[in-house]
Amino acid sequence: MNRTTLTFRPATPDDASLCIRIRGLTRENAFSAADLRALGITAESWSRGIQDGSCPGFVACMEGQMIGYCFGDRDTGEIVVLALLPAYEGQGIGKALLAMMVESLGRRGFQRLFLACSSDPNVRSYSFYRHLGWRPTGEKDASGDDILELSVHQAG
Repeated sequence: MNRTTLTFRPATPDDASLCIRIRGLTRENAFSAADLRALGITAESWSRGIQDGSCPGFVACMEGQMIGYCFGDRDTGEIVVLALLPAYEGQGIGKALLAMMVESLGRRGFQRLFLACSSDPNVRSYSFYRHLGWRPTGEKDASGDDILELSVHQAG
């Protein structure tokens, strides 16, 4: 892969509608715009969260086109979503996006971050997060997904 065409940047409110579109195109755990709307997530609400800083995120672009993103919750330390178009999986892009979000939330003072992840070992995210040091808490969310946590070590 020619890395000179891969860029990362902070998300802007204008990214929200494309984030919703990409979320529906992911290989596993895809959510359509209608699915997200049923959860109260719309382009407008997502854009508002980016605008007011409550849902900061980073996006990855290839040749200037968004291919993935990672967002967190400024107030809770939750990694809300990590999504990447299937054609770009396995290249370290998701890992880089997650690392940026972990670092950003760590700078906000969080000692512990958390996320919900499939409890099915056959789903890619199961081993992806665990390989990166995320540990099960023993808790599950309302959907039955495992809650994983990561200790954030502050630079001295």
